[in-house]
Amino acid sequence: MIPIISVVGKSDVGKTTLLEKLLVELKKRGYRVATIKHDVHGFNIDQPGKDTWRHAQMP
Repeated sequence: MIPIISVVGKSDVGKTTLLEKLLVELKKRGYRVATIKHDVHGFNIDQPGKDTWRHAQMP
């Protein structure tokens, strides 16, 4: 079974920042990772400087 981690919280509490740091650590440990972002209100991932844009730029 593939492990799954879900991060849920209100806006502006640091979810994406936490995920960025977590993904770096998991990759250092040799894990292959993927992410899915969901937002019922819609969002534009291409806004430079926003946390979702930073997350999308991660290698």
